[in-house]
Amino acid sequence: MSTEKLSIFALGGINEIGKNMYVIQYENDIVIIDCGGKFPDESLLGIDLIIPDITYLEENKEKIRGLLVTHGHEDHIGGVPYFLRKLNVPIFATRFTLGLIELKLDEHRLKRDTKLMEIDSNSELELGKIKASFFKTNHSIPDCLGMVFHTPEGNIVHTGDFKFDLTPVNNQYADIHKMAEIGKQGVLVLISESTNAERKGLTPSERMVGDHLYEMFTKAQGKIFVSTFASNVNRVQQVVEAAIKMNRKLALLGRSMVNVVSVAIERGYLTIPEGMLIEAQEVDRLPPEKVVVLCTGSQGEPNAALSRLSSGNFRDVTIYPDDMVILAASPIPGNERDVSRIIDNLFQIGAHVIYGSGSSTGMHVSGHGYQEDLKLMLTFMKPNYFIPIHGEYRMLHHHRLLAESVGVEEGNTFIIQNGDVVDIENKMARQTRKIPSGDTYIDGIGVGDVGDIVLRDRKLLSADGMLVIVITISKSDRKIMSGPDTITRGFVYARNADDLLKEVNRLVTKTVNDMQAENIRRWKEMKQTIKKSVGQYLFAQTKRKPMILPIIIEI
Repeated sequence: MSTEKLSIFALGGINEIGKNMYVIQYENDIVIIDCGGKFPDESLLGIDLIIPDITYLEENKEKIRGLLVTHGHEDHIGGVPYFLRKLNVPIFATRFTLGLIELKLDEHRLKRDTKLMEIDSNSELELGKIKASFFKTNHSIPDCLGMVFHTPEGNIVHTGDFKFDLTPVNNQYADIHKMAEIGKQGVLVLISESTNAERKGLTPSERMVGDHLYEMFTKAQGKIFVSTFASNVNRVQQVVEAAIKMNRKLALLGRSMVNVVSVAIERGYLTIPEGMLIEAQEVDRLPPEKVVVLCTGSQGEPNAALSRLSSGNFRDVTIYPDDMVILAASPIPGNERDVSRIIDNLFQIGAHVIYGSGSSTGMHVSGHGYQEDLKLMLTFMKPNYFIPIHGEYRMLHHHRLLAESVGVEEGNTFIIQNGDVVDIENKMARQTRKIPSGDTYIDGIGVGDVGDIVLRDRKLLSADGMLVIVITISKSDRKIMSGPDTITRGFVYARNADDLLKEVNRLVTKTVNDMQAENIRRWKEMKQTIKKSVGQYLFAQTKRKPMILPIIIEI
């Protein structure tokens, strides 16, 4: 990459919601914004997490001046431990965000070797020839920052995830005047999130949820279960306040809920009266009208607390008929089926379930700005160029139209893909080149060792199973000494497919003997021929294509 220009690109977060990572480079100075993870869909069998491909950063590691984190959601910090194993760079984040990052680093035993730097909206950083300053924004987690990068070419603004909440529960008001001042100083490029670019109006205030929660609490006869995102500390605080008014104790279920609440209490972002918190074992011992349970699992995760509660598999706590269950979160697209399954289970138990979109129940408001919020940010910043991020293509497209409607010149918006580079020279921007980008899969402790070939094999195994053929051949005369022995898994039940497997064995024996007669002795060629002949036969008989693994043992 040329070292005489300002360059902006994304390694994750474009045309998707998740694994956010954005890069600003001026000459030999690189600044990274966020390092998120994304949870896989059902097509990525066995994969635990997806993180950005950081090949370019590894090749230019001596130029990296730091990783700056806008806020503490998983899609912005989930990839940090895996990133640090390869690139141990300083991390700059707010107090609460650092607390969540420290939890991850403790788990991965990386905290001792990592340089963690606390920042706030008044901080100023010198990162080589790039200077950074910050402004407060509202979102569904405390301590969120927008970022301004001052470069010799001009100012670059990254909004982070945001909305405009004029009555925030935690009294962390957005720096509206500061945003306007940044716009007056001049913004060369605005990089802004697009999650709700299709939704008209202004995002409702989080305070609305507290009123609806309290109203439901007054109607509850038995225990109350509230499931929400653990990171939504403002909502957790509103559950606490409603429980205090109704004189109920509070239990926390789910590892992430316990961890996040611990960090929030320790760092002063959450206030829970002494003696209010109880252990899970105490829930069923107290009168049901005296208990609120705050749990994870609002997105239908199979192993989360709400899923286990709905199927009666939570060891210490039981949902009984007439208990109230409130889902204080809307399903993320793709999770609807899992959430519906849990709701069905809860109705079968006889629970009173409050569920559905936030607008219909009042139990959830988005942390992402609607169209009027996005237009307000654009109006404050008045950018010369605009790069919409953090959304699928249609969202980026709608955000471009919003930008043009408030004065961004047509043609000055770049809807890019991950890896597309926007280069700026003499204050003129263009996009003509790409750098390596893509997905890195996390499977257990393996990082990037599961690729397309492994995933293809997993899909094949999940679809049609496998067939293992074991043959023992004499080293001296190359004749079959034992076998073939055929083992099946997930293909056919061996006892019910005697004739089929006998024919497979006969076919394998014939194939080996024919190859011996032709003096073909290379094992690789023999295995390929066995796979081809057996595969054709099995497809003709069953219309299935199992994975076939010939194993040749030479004695």
